[in-house]
Amino acid sequence: MKKIFTTTVIILVSLLVNAKKKSLIQKNSTMKKVTFKRDNLQLIGHLFTPADFDENKKYPAVLIGGSLTSVKEQMASTYASKLAQQGIIALAFDYSHYGESEGLPRQFEDPAQKLKDLQAAVTFLEGLDYVSGVGALGVCTSGGNMAYLAEADDRIKAIITVAAWLPNEETLPLLYGSEENLRTLRASGNQAKEQYETQGKNEIILAYSDTDKTASHFGPMEYYMDTTRGGGVEEWRNEFATMSWATWLDFSPMDKAKNIQSPVMVIHSDESALPDNAKKFYNDLEGEKELVWLDGYHFDFYDQEKQVQEASENAVRFIKAHID
Repeated sequence: MKKIFTTTVIILVSLLVNAKKKSLIQKNSTMKKVTFKRDNLQLIGHLFTPADFDENKKYPAVLIGGSLTSVKEQMASTYASKLAQQGIIALAFDYSHYGESEGLPRQFEDPAQKLKDLQAAVTFLEGLDYVSGVGALGVCTSGGNMAYLAEADDRIKAIITVAAWLPNEETLPLLYGSEENLRTLRASGNQAKEQYETQGKNEIILAYSDTDKTASHFGPMEYYMDTTRGGGVEEWRNEFATMSWATWLDFSPMDKAKNIQSPVMVIHSDESALPDNAKKFYNDLEGEKELVWLDGYHFDFYDQEKQVQEASENAVRFIKAHID
């Protein structure tokens, strides 16, 4: 009886969390599900428009991505709704291999494939008659992904990073231990990839954990552990494909900064991930740029009203200044 009661409570909490999120998202904006292609894969997104949207007018548009393993129903839609409330078309979508989007193996992290996803999203938005220009906003890992996009695609009129995950080769030992441990992780990734290619088995580990040190990210992970926050989003999976280690450890958005020509706004805080890297990334930018330093813990920028509102207001200001 106790087990049944506990399960019922968890289900009710999940339903309430998702209902609350949907209510918040729909305030002063509208949302519809959209699909678009990247090569032979179908990607799924939520397109947010202002409540007074008129398809005969022109609007700036922004594509939005979230943290590692996240889905569109998490921080991407939170920010998309905020931007739509301020007159911006916003696309929150699932990268390939995640959420509702196609792509095998599942939960596979590859910055090169994410870049292709983002470029396909730009093409989709540019194809809408009511879009005047396209920008990009990335929270956490997607902040780094947007750096890849801005370097590679001159269609991007402006990018905004929010509490961006901006690692480079120098920070890897701080994040994942000794060089020997890094070699072990890469070897496990290569072995898992070979296993997938020869046997079709996709080895999965936890993406986040407060207690399990074998998770890809171990430590205080309250956003993901809390069922009233990210952990309560039913579309999300706390999973990381082991074969991702090689491509994930090669993720180095810091190297992209000097090649970015688009205007860039960096929104960060002392308590967000790798604050020194965020400052260095900003300093390495050679084009038009703005640094916004706010207060708040890293995960606060995912879903806490104060930090999300402050970041969104600055993003809207920057977007409207650079996209007609």
